[in-house]
Amino acid sequence: MTDPAQITALTDRLLADHDPADRVGFRGAQYDLGLGWVHFPTGFGGLDADPKLQRIVEEKLRAAGVNYKEVGWNGFGLFLAAPTIVAHAQPDTTARLLRPLFTGEEIWCQLFSEPGAGSDLASLATRAVRDGDEWVVNGQKVWNTLAHMADRGMLVTRTDPDVPKHRGLTYFALDMHAPGVEVRPLRQITGEAEFNEVYLTDVRVPDADRVGDVGDGWRVSMTTLMNERVTIGGSVATRESGPIGDLMKVWRDLPAERRADVVARDAVTKLWVEAEVLRLTNIRASQNRKAGIAGPEGSVSKLAFAEVNKRIYSEAINVLGPEGVLIDHYDFVRPESANLTGGLDIRKMFLRARANSIEGGTSEILRNILGERILGLPGEPRTDKELPWTQVPRS
Repeated sequence: MTDPAQITALTDRLLADHDPADRVGFRGAQYDLGLGWVHFPTGFGGLDADPKLQRIVEEKLRAAGVNYKEVGWNGFGLFLAAPTIVAHAQPDTTARLLRPLFTGEEIWCQLFSEPGAGSDLASLATRAVRDGDEWVVNGQKVWNTLAHMADRGMLVTRTDPDVPKHRGLTYFALDMHAPGVEVRPLRQITGEAEFNEVYLTDVRVPDADRVGDVGDGWRVSMTTLMNERVTIGGSVATRESGPIGDLMKVWRDLPAERRADVVARDAVTKLWVEAEVLRLTNIRASQNRKAGIAGPEGSVSKLAFAEVNKRIYSEAINVLGPEGVLIDHYDFVRPESANLTGGLDIRKMFLRARANSIEGGTSEILRNILGERILGLPGEPRTDKELPWTQVPRS
């Protein structure tokens, strides 16, 4: 069993032998030493170690000034695709996909939702038909964050329409540069096009890029979604950072006479307490989380994150008063990062936070999940659960 001393020695060796300025080379060496995800299997960026030992690597790299702002340039790959691949893909597929993902040579996006299958993901209609060692894919995906930057996409397709909708799905690692893949921007209320829609027309996908068994795409996609909810809502932040930090900066910059408003002060204080409770809850959940598929705490944190975030930015606009309705620019741009936790213009974050209760599972669906799976409440009526997909009515 790998111990802290070994992790420390390997990290020291990484820093001594490789130049962090060469991002690809340095991260490639980190992966090869098993310091990418220490709890992953040996040979796949890990050492079969306790996941808590990853903190040693992160702290030593941070102290050495190594910071690639991973969430910005490949968060979907590092935190969603990687654990899905290592849990479900064949060893040769895992070996081929994980290293360029970790080095940042291949940026990833997520291709799940469709115009007729958002909250009910299992209703998706994107079709994959086998042709020898390849699959021919046709369909449309939507709300695909940063797909305009991606080299690979986590793609869920329907490979058997004659079985119930949850059973006929198959998961692929799609080459976003393959012929027939078209990415179109979707302009959001922020003026940006962080989201996209992706059209797939006779796209040929090698069977070697399949993740999991044919027909097992629902189970594979649940691994991705559980990790997504933990990533969005369950990250452990420092005290008074992110959205609540944005609100507190706005509050402290107000003139003294406006900060004397006891109603506004009480509202800000209440939100500070809610944000701190969520942060401490995430710390406790992260300490208990084991390696592998994330548990239901991701749904709890994600739901709380979305609702608290919206209230925080709404209150920030309230305390700004008339200034809150002014925005410096409203340009159509295609961002290179997904800003979920603050750091942008308050007015733009007020608009962007509306998406928090949609992306990664809507708040309504998460309440259903928590009610059924944690509280044991009766499930919603599902009359189409055992019907073949071809017999399920669709709008």
